[in-house]
Amino acid sequence: MTDHRSMPVPDGLDGERLDAALSRLFGLSRTRAASLVADGQVALDGEVAVKSARVHGGSWLDVDMPAAPAPVTVVPERVEGMRVIHDDSDVVVVDKPVGVAAHPSPGWQGPTVVGGLAGAGFTVTTSGAAERQGIVHRLDVGTSGVMVVAKSERAYTSLKRQFKQRTVDKVYHALVQGHPDPSRGTIDAPIDRHPTHDYRWAVVSGGKPSVTHYETLEAFPAASLLEVHLETGRTHQIRVHMAAVHHPCVGDLTYGADPSLAERLGVTRQWLHACRLGFEHPDTGEWVEYDAAYPDDLQVALDRLAA
Repeated sequence: MTDHRSMPVPDGLDGERLDAALSRLFGLSRTRAASLVADGQVALDGEVAVKSARVHGGSWLDVDMPAAPAPVTVVPERVEGMRVIHDDSDVVVVDKPVGVAAHPSPGWQGPTVVGGLAGAGFTVTTSGAAERQGIVHRLDVGTSGVMVVAKSERAYTSLKRQFKQRTVDKVYHALVQGHPDPSRGTIDAPIDRHPTHDYRWAVVSGGKPSVTHYETLEAFPAASLLEVHLETGRTHQIRVHMAAVHHPCVGDLTYGADPSLAERLGVTRQWLHACRLGFEHPDTGEWVEYDAAYPDDLQVALDRLAA
């Protein structure tokens, strides 16, 4: 369903770019406004508008905007396999299993970390949207491992600052196809949304700066086990960077992994695990680190490689 809106352009916006005018008139972000124009959802004086259009006082705007999605709510639930590693008055650290999202979102019907904590009786009181209470970073649904959730406003502010300033130590293990050369290195390549594929990201000129450091821990005939340190934290960063250098994570079919290797190893998702997280504790100021062992499916794949 769409929400159709019509109105004349005020004289005060005469000569404005179309996306800027839409942003001011309808309270949209410039990006959202530009997207509506690109999708043919905006007409100016009865003609479908183009990106380069400018508006004039008295012209008539017709805009079709997708109806607002239903509000997202947190449903307390029992999340199978989610383990609490540490809990105190400021933070709770969990080992997130595969198949679990960080928080509820439109279109996601599966379990969430936020819902699992609520179902287990944890109280989280921080600013931000109710369905994202305490979430200061995320792991992909298909990635397992260590996550920290802020329980207090003090912790939320501190952890958000630490992630923004890149002082948090985020360590992953990734099983990738082939053998990266050099065996230890840095991938410094900007990432943004894929230009043609929804829900995918890519190395794109002009994207956000993205830096990944890796080191080979063990080389197998068909794959290599890497330890990866993230300097930045872009969506799908490790998956995108490893695919860009032609060594996608085993099982990551979205980014070009070989399905036959995944099948041979019994891998049904990307072999990627957040194994360690270190940060300055919001209360004590001390450096703390928390670890999570490989879940069974990833360990089985390693054992099959080594056999």
